[in-house]
Parts: sequence; structure tokens; C-alpha cells
Amino acid sequence: MRQIAIYGKGGIGKSTTTQNLTAALAEMGKEIMIVGCDPKADSTRLILNGLAQQTVLDTLREEGEDIELENILKPGYGGIRCVESGGPEPGVGCAGRGIITSINMLEQLGAYEDNLDYVFYDVLGDVVCGGFAMPIREGKAEEIYIVASGEMMAMYAANNIAKGVLKFADSGGTRLGGIICNSRKVDNELEMLTAFAKELGTQLIHFVPRDNMVQHAEINKKTVIDHDPTHAQAEEYRVLARAIDDNKMFVIPKPMSQERLEEILMEHGLLGV
Repeated sequence: MRQIAIYGKGGIGKSTTTQNLTAALAEMGKEIMIVGCDPKADSTRLILNGLAQQTVLDTLREEGEDIELENILKPGYGGIRCVESGGPEPGVGCAGRGIITSINMLEQLGAYEDNLDYVFYDVLGDVVCGGFAMPIREGKAEEIYIVASGEMMAMYAANNIAKGVLKFADSGGTRLGGIICNSRKVDNELEMLTAFAKELGTQLIHFVPRDNMVQHAEINKKTVIDHDPTHAQAEEYRVLARAIDDNKMFVIPKPMSQERLEEILMEHGLLGV
């Protein structure tokens, strides 16, 4: 069983990428569980065709500790098992603790004992809070993939996440598997992300082009593969799925200084200008 955490800047498209990627892996016959680690509880919406998933924290608040696995785990497209951690009531408590509580509860209820090929953790934002770092801090996720684009703040966040992976690499055994570019059609984006990944000591595992089909599928509460499996964008997610399934390159990243990051942005962002 491979446990993978997907990180990236808020709004970069982690949840969309994760759900389309896992749909492609399910199409390949893989057994998958997604653990949504975002208080918004939107990490499994497309897999469940818009069903509002009961979160672990809401279930615990309403039912107490005596709950069954089926109370918090729902099957979706391709048999993908969906769990949403949820969060505390607004303004109360730490959202990151919901991740810790959820993973511990899933372990107690035997969710990891099934015939799983993959567990994906879709994690909110940057690695700045202990709770959100939990999948890598305690070695729950052995592989990290960072979703980024050629935008400055996305790359800045990705570099910070690499620092978090480096920090916990020795204690948890976590490794960086690569950068996934969720394109924003930035000038020279492919070249920029390729250079960025190389500087970190990793790879650009796939460049996912921007296509309105992703939004059309989301409006219909589906992944692209579920909505229109013959579309070219569906094939992009299949290529990403195969790349991750076949990946053997796992590294301790080498985060760069702010100055070096800005040099890469300047060097590639101004090409052809």
C-alpha cells in the first residue's frame, strides 16, 4: 500500500488534481482511499458526484466515539473510498487536529487493513501547522507530490513545502516524488517548473494543461474521466496516473533560498519578453 500526500498553495487545484488522478488510477483497477484533510470537506465531492460527505469530526460530535467505519467512509466512482476529516466549529479549535483525529480513527476502525493499493491525503495549504504536517511528520505518507504552477506564489509555497519534507525526512521517512504542474498558462511555464523541480533535486512528473473541460466536469459534479472519458484532458490525467504508478524517483528535496527562487523566476519568466 502506497500512502501519498498532495500538498500545494491554497487554490492551486490540489483537490481537483487529486480526484482526477485517483479516478484515473481507479480506472486502472487500483483500490484507493482518499482522506480529505481540509475543513471545507471538498476533497471527495467529484468522486461522490456532489454528495455532501459526513465528516469525521461532525460524526464524532453527533454520535460520540462509538461509530462504525461506514459512518465516515463512503464509496464513490470506481469504488474509491472517501473520507473527509472536517474541522472544528468556526472560530473554535485547530483545524489541523481534525487530520490527526481522523487518521487515528481510521486506523482504529481498520480502514487501512483492507486491500488498498493507495491512500491519498489531500492536505490544505502549506506545511505551517503541526496538524497539517501530520501525514509526513509521523510517516503516514511516504510519498509527497506538490501541485504548483508557474505563478510566483505557487512556487514560493512549493519551496516552503519542500522545507517541511526535508525537516521530517529523517524521522518519518517521507520522500518527495515530484512536482505536478497544474497549468495556469503562465509564460514559459513548462520550462520554469522543469528548472524549479531540478533545483529541488526532483522531477516535474507531469504538466497538466489548462482546459475548460475540467470546469465543465466540476459543474456536473464529476471528474473529467467520469464526465467525458474520451476527452484529451482525461488522457492527461491517465498519463499522470501512470507516471505516479511507475515512479521510482523519491528524494529528500533541496529547498532553495528566496534569492535563488527569484533568479529562476526571472530567468525563465522573462524568456522571449
